[in-house]
Amino acid sequence: MKDSDYQPETEKLDVSTKLAFGAGDLGTAIAAMIGISYLSPFLTDVAGLNPNLAGQTQLVGKVWDAVNDPMVGVLSDRTQSKQGRRYPWMIWGAIPFGIFFFLQWIVPHFSNNENVNQWGLFWYYTAISILFNAFFTVVNLPYTALTAELTQDYDERTSLNSYRFSFSIGGSILALIIGLIISLLVPSDRRQQYLLLGAICAIISVLPVYWCVWGTKKRAQAVAKLHPETEQTVSIPILQQLKIAFTNRPFLFVVGIYLCSWLAVQLTAGIIPYYVTSWMRLPQWHISLVLLAVQGTAMAMLFVWNAVSRRYGKQVVYFMGMSLWLIAQVGLFFVQPGQIALMYVLAVMAGFGVSTAYLVPWSMLPDVIELDELNTGQRREGIFYSFIVFVQKICLGIAVNIVLQRLGTAGYIKPTTQIAIPIQPNSVLDVIRFSIGPIPAIALICGLVLAYFYPLTREVHAEILLKLKQRKNK
Repeated sequence: MKDSDYQPETEKLDVSTKLAFGAGDLGTAIAAMIGISYLSPFLTDVAGLNPNLAGQTQLVGKVWDAVNDPMVGVLSDRTQSKQGRRYPWMIWGAIPFGIFFFLQWIVPHFSNNENVNQWGLFWYYTAISILFNAFFTVVNLPYTALTAELTQDYDERTSLNSYRFSFSIGGSILALIIGLIISLLVPSDRRQQYLLLGAICAIISVLPVYWCVWGTKKRAQAVAKLHPETEQTVSIPILQQLKIAFTNRPFLFVVGIYLCSWLAVQLTAGIIPYYVTSWMRLPQWHISLVLLAVQGTAMAMLFVWNAVSRRYGKQVVYFMGMSLWLIAQVGLFFVQPGQIALMYVLAVMAGFGVSTAYLVPWSMLPDVIELDELNTGQRREGIFYSFIVFVQKICLGIAVNIVLQRLGTAGYIKPTTQIAIPIQPNSVLDVIRFSIGPIPAIALICGLVLAYFYPLTREVHAEILLKLKQRKNK
């Protein structure tokens, strides 16, 4: 059957298309999980970069990552090709994405020269971070914009995102399992551990991108013929686009909900390695197990939350998941060394909320795009997807930088071959505990408030789609 012969008879998607779409988030999820969980301790404990410079190099990478999101979003909106607007970016960006991910885990030879050690390392990891984040965006942002181009059905989008985030969380779990196995097989050489982890995950990360392209392109092209507006290039200038986006009130709510949820996710994931080793004083392999407890629970709950969402709505699901997660974050602040079982119970509770952070904001965003189409007459997925990630990455880069700066200022002691788990001063332990407890908890409370006032209910979205259909039939 030729691509042109494929016709979607319904807004519902078949399982093979959903699986292929979900696979598109596998590679970037692996890279993101490894990066947020292990990059900070790799830079400070293995590469030997002091925490202040480690924080700055990640901040520069995240700021550039945020800046290039709107650029790629707008350019992908304006792309014209036989393969559609999004697919050329994914096809050509996948291999460089894998290469620069791997280069993050190399410790350059000049690191042994004390005269150039700190600043040489800083500029090496900053350059690699900029290039890696650029190609991460080139692959991931056009992929995320596909959600609104594969179906217009309110519930089907939630289902589509369930598949996406099953692969996303599955990729995170796979990466953590690989990290756990490597840490057990190569227990004494941390530099070799990270090098193997980077190489294996780089290869695994590239291949699913091409599965996604192969498995969804026919559907996207058919939907584009059925709904030509989904493939219209955007003619509105970028500054005017941003102005219109800022006047879209539901979009601002989604930005806030996403920002609060993911700030808590990534800040917690980033501090867990320090929490497990420095506060709980456990061997390194417990880091992967704690993260697996969170991600495994999140994956198991995705389809449960999807079923609850179909019956009660996205906001109810968010309230339920975030409430459990909030209890877990506060609990981790009070856990004492030796209370290992309680730490794992709280990690599982956090997983209930993390799954809603994956599912709900991304399911809300396509609904906002329909409202924008009703108001402007144009489809502008790229600018909306890029801007929401732009805000999140800027804030995350600042947050991670502040945490590492505070660790450095507080007197963080780097592990050595002789002392694998040094006793940290109380000032460092306080930074670690506040970064895993009160700070994420405040973000979650803000997200709950925003979700309560979110205006696009199922009924409102149905009315928007009805008006769009009436406009097209005129």
